[in-house]
Amino acid sequence: MKFSVQHAKDGVFDDKGLRSFFEYRDLGMGEATGGQFHAQVIRAREACTDGTGAHTHSLDFQMVYVLKGWVTFWYEGQGEVTMEAGACVHQPPGICHELLRCSDDCELLEIVSPAEFGTEPA
Repeated sequence: MKFSVQHAKDGVFDDKGLRSFFEYRDLGMGEATGGQFHAQVIRAREACTDGTGAHTHSLDFQMVYVLKGWVTFWYEGQGEVTMEAGACVHQPPGICHELLRCSDDCELLEIVSPAEFGTEPA
């Protein structure tokens, strides 16, 4: 593994992610950990009101922390969960879920392992 530091003032957001209503800032953890982890800040370009469709991910670990705004997820076996700034969720491997709605100022920190993983519609 390699040392890595990222500063907000140097951060660049792009559209290289799963959702068109979000933009993404890679925090460099994939490169630093040889692909063992990925960390990114996800920021809404606009409010999400149509949902993403239920899906699963093929990964070992997924955590989402709300930095700003709010987001509502649906989780199989749990139902709807609305999270505001400061809330955190661990999404167990393979759990069926959907992002239902988010505010136009929503910002999330997501950490996953491994860095590359699959997404399948449910």
